[in-house]
Amino acid sequence: MRVLRISHNPRASSEEFVLRRKMLLGTMLLGMMVLMGRAIFLQVFDTHFLQQQGDRRHVGVVKVPAYRGKILDRNNEALAISTPVESVWVNPQHFKKDEGDQLRQVGKILNVPGKKISRLLNAAPNKRFAYLKRRINPELARKVRAVNASGVYFEKEFKRYYPAGAISAHVVGFTDVDDVGQEGMELGYENVLKGVAGKKRVIRDGRRQVIKDKDVENIRDPIPGQDLILSIDQRLQYLAFKALQSAVIKHKAFSASLVVLDAKNGEVLAAVNQPAFNPNTRKGLKGNLYRNRAMLDVFEPGSTVKPFVVAAALDGGYVNDNIQIETHGYYRVGRNLVKDVHNYGTLDLMHVLKKSSNVAISKIALKMPREYFWGKYQQLGFGTSANVGFPGEASGALLDFQRWHDFEQATLAYGYGVSTSVLQLARAYTALADDGVLHSVSILKRDEDDDAKRVFSVKTAKKVREMLEHVIKKDGTAYQARVDGYRVAGKTGTVKKAVAGGYADDRYFAVFVGLAPASNPRFVIAVMVDEPSAGKYYGGLVAAPVFSKVMAGALRVYGIAPDKEESMPVLLTRAE
Repeated sequence: MRVLRISHNPRASSEEFVLRRKMLLGTMLLGMMVLMGRAIFLQVFDTHFLQQQGDRRHVGVVKVPAYRGKILDRNNEALAISTPVESVWVNPQHFKKDEGDQLRQVGKILNVPGKKISRLLNAAPNKRFAYLKRRINPELARKVRAVNASGVYFEKEFKRYYPAGAISAHVVGFTDVDDVGQEGMELGYENVLKGVAGKKRVIRDGRRQVIKDKDVENIRDPIPGQDLILSIDQRLQYLAFKALQSAVIKHKAFSASLVVLDAKNGEVLAAVNQPAFNPNTRKGLKGNLYRNRAMLDVFEPGSTVKPFVVAAALDGGYVNDNIQIETHGYYRVGRNLVKDVHNYGTLDLMHVLKKSSNVAISKIALKMPREYFWGKYQQLGFGTSANVGFPGEASGALLDFQRWHDFEQATLAYGYGVSTSVLQLARAYTALADDGVLHSVSILKRDEDDDAKRVFSVKTAKKVREMLEHVIKKDGTAYQARVDGYRVAGKTGTVKKAVAGGYADDRYFAVFVGLAPASNPRFVIAVMVDEPSAGKYYGGLVAAPVFSKVMAGALRVYGIAPDKEESMPVLLTRAE
């Protein structure tokens, strides 16, 4: 058996070890030199790269919300203002697994359903944004911050607040959760009210939260929206709202609308509706509540148009002051019959309006050529929008005269076959209030009406106005429209509602339009109550009392002097 002998050379092993160590040290030194060189290159020669990477992690661009313009009444009382608030949002990818209880605590503070919190804790990897609560007050935001939960962030916003609440809600409208106008003037003047958001660079911490007072650069300043000054007088708006609300409750009506116009320039001083809504809350908000019926809904105006028929006939010379009209209680027009409530016998023009005779007014209307009669209605604004600047405002309807028969012409004389809004009807009465001049209407404050136009002569307008004063007398149809100390002129309307196949026998619009002081009118007020169901339904019993309350308040607020002779102060002088 042969034995293999291995020789061992200690000197060769030592040299090999030294060589390996030198190679290792050399490799390490070379790596250190490469790293040092790269660091020097980046920090000295290519600093832009590191700054860019740092900025990506710690500097960000955020939106700076712009202040939405205020909506003010004519006396600069705030109707809509914006207040700074915060919204809370989360990034589910930044949640720490052991901090689920903190997020649930935040949910309880904000009253967020537990199911939503659970979904966020188990969110998909691609979900990086979700609102927890929009537009919370500062105190609530402070409580959320105190929890210091990971993945929870804050965003500055503005919240719209309506100091007048329901009283001016139908005019002002409201915005949505993103502060975009949805109804009323908020919608109609969105481009005026909204601002332009700004931008700024900010520094964020390791949790991506913006470090307070660490703005890096202001990229663009926010541009606030413009303020909007309405023609509305909040004092009259309040008076009208309360009076209309009481009438709807008393008469168990379906709805009601009222408009107050300045008779001298056509400004809308008040426009209210019932039922109403509170724009500061969205709970239970339905479309039928926030519709501005005074401007959007139409109805047949009934006998309230009779003064225009008399004025048109006088102005055109188709009747004279001394005309006497036989009524007999009925009048046959072709195969159709026009009826009065009573047989009023022979009537002059004043009593035609005072007694509101359908027969007499039909005979007057049929004396006029169709084109002329239609032209006067059109000049008064029937069948065309009032162009007040309110979104969706009604145009109403007026059948073209070429399609009329005698019966259509007769019924148009007492307000059937034509439809109008409360605003349009009030506007038409400015032609009687301002001595024959019809005013355009504006919901924005203005001094003059550049679009006013003459419809009737001064003589005719004053004459018809005097006739309408008799409607308010004790034996007229609107005694309850009187205002102590003032001469009042106006006209009632009690209109059957149109239904499928004709007109309902037990559903009515109760209407009254009037002006005061009659000697030199300052205000025109139109009132419409839809379906009063507590027993009374005549315009003189349901709508006229509302007119009286609001007109009395308006005259008092504006300090208009009484014009009734018995109420005028008597100045006694001592004989010399």
